[in-house]
Amino acid sequence: MRKRFMQLAAVLLAMTLCVPTVWAARTNGSGDVKIRVGLASSSSHNDTGELACAHLQNNTGYGAGYRFGYYDSDLDFVELGRTDESVTEVAVLKTQNMYYGYVASAGKYTYSDAITSDVAVGCYHIRIPGSYSTYEDAAADAAIFGGFVAWIDGAYQVRVGAYLSREGAEGALATMEQGTIVGTSSYGVNVVETGTDRILFQFDGGASQALGILPDVTGADDVRTWFVGFKYRGGFTYQRVGGGNLTVVNVVELEDYVKGVVCYEMGREWPLDALKAQAICARTYALKRLNYHGSLGFDVCNTDYCQVYRGAGSNRIDYGPSAVSDRAVEETAGEVLWYKNTLADTFFSSSHGGASESAYYIWGTSMEKYPYLCGVTDPYEETIADKNSYSSWTVTYSASALAKRLQGYGYGTNTSIDHLELTYSELGNVIKVKVAYANGQSNTITPRTSPGIRSAFGVNSIRFTVNGQTVQEGSGSKPAAGGGCAVNGTGSLSSLEGLYSISGSGTTEKAGEDLYVISGTGKTSKLEEGSGSNENTGGTNQGGGTVTVSGSSYVFTGSGWGHQVGMSQYGANAMARLGFSYDEIVEFYFPGTQVGDYQ
Repeated sequence: MRKRFMQLAAVLLAMTLCVPTVWAARTNGSGDVKIRVGLASSSSHNDTGELACAHLQNNTGYGAGYRFGYYDSDLDFVELGRTDESVTEVAVLKTQNMYYGYVASAGKYTYSDAITSDVAVGCYHIRIPGSYSTYEDAAADAAIFGGFVAWIDGAYQVRVGAYLSREGAEGALATMEQGTIVGTSSYGVNVVETGTDRILFQFDGGASQALGILPDVTGADDVRTWFVGFKYRGGFTYQRVGGGNLTVVNVVELEDYVKGVVCYEMGREWPLDALKAQAICARTYALKRLNYHGSLGFDVCNTDYCQVYRGAGSNRIDYGPSAVSDRAVEETAGEVLWYKNTLADTFFSSSHGGASESAYYIWGTSMEKYPYLCGVTDPYEETIADKNSYSSWTVTYSASALAKRLQGYGYGTNTSIDHLELTYSELGNVIKVKVAYANGQSNTITPRTSPGIRSAFGVNSIRFTVNGQTVQEGSGSKPAAGGGCAVNGTGSLSSLEGLYSISGSGTTEKAGEDLYVISGTGKTSKLEEGSGSNENTGGTNQGGGTVTVSGSSYVFTGSGWGHQVGMSQYGANAMARLGFSYDEIVEFYFPGTQVGDYQ
């Protein structure tokens, strides 16, 4: 890979880096890696909760009709039945009495258990005796009796009617020559033609099996289907987890999933290499979290708790995948980020404001296990500060307003604030705030506490000063005398003895006596033992230390937005504009990692 910059930490780690040539991911029978994305569930991390009714609509021109079945353990679709292509809208309902009409709380026409019209799908049916080995055989008899095909516990049945009460079913049965009254378990679902009481297919696979729907029966090349305002590729599953309402999952090929993430997590028209860096992070993140939400039947959710995913977009031409965002995914297809022989945890946030931070300070992460989640000085964001609304921000409180805010979290009741004591990391981020009160009590707030620093003080990042006060010269942590050479601003080498360098072509040679370092801003300086660059590249209070602040008001002045771990998206934007390639970008933000294929 082409390299335009080299940092000593990356050089040393590269000498022991080992990227595997084969990695076993979950693949279907065609060799495609597929991802299960939760679109609606009981998890608080899905914007759409469980549904009593879930609608699907074919995207005109991108397929028509539906296939019914289930997905096996390899995520191969097993077809059990299908509609013809004239059916373009279906609704999946839990098997209870459901009525079709306008539901004010939903703001649309849908099915619910409230009586909104005389279009009703009841939960009592008449089963026609007999067994069927194929869908075609069952469908033929269903047509004769005016019924529908059901797949119950692994076997086809023919059922007639959808009655609201057992008495209604008994009355209908009295006019027939044969049949028994049946229902389903609390895991059953009906597929109906939207707006009607016509059941197209009924499915009950018990607690462990979900109905699968694969849109299109025409063989269209690029199938897309509408669900809750967005178009999605791939298929869907519907499961009543715990016997409740429906959990809806999109089963989609990995690269299509990544296309549905990159344009929403990063500007859809951003520089190509920035979008490629985002694609590497998104793809690696998903593969790292297969079955992360397994108890709910999916791998990842569709919000920023995991990664924002909106499929193939909506009707807005300025929102969703673009030519350049799709190109970024296609040109990095199959590439992920490795740390030695393990997929890296590719966290990212909007902007760092001058430096990312060690995941240890943010989440308590073991740096021995995840050394690449260290903080790095980031000089690039500031080159596009005019494009980032969070490059500079201010939050102001009177002393009483701040005390009241903290009291809302249970801190400092019936007292006032005496002062704040802020502790800075070596990279200039606030990693601890001690709030001292007039009554002698105190609270300590860190990024790990609940609430953390950002929530407690209502700030966008942990990179800030209060009332303009900075760490005094000499109060921050410094390398011990003769303590070595600074590495990435967070570590050091005890000596230059025995140091080797690696060229961009991969050749190694012993480092000479006169070594120079190049900072991210292009500044060069001679490297001496016991010294390092003290260049402040946009951060505050680099070098660590503490600051005590008091007064009648507290003005928080800072930069950045997000949790501060891993890749800065605005930093990636800036690096791409400066000519860095996507692999250089991600390897800069995750020191010691390397981009490579996952298969």
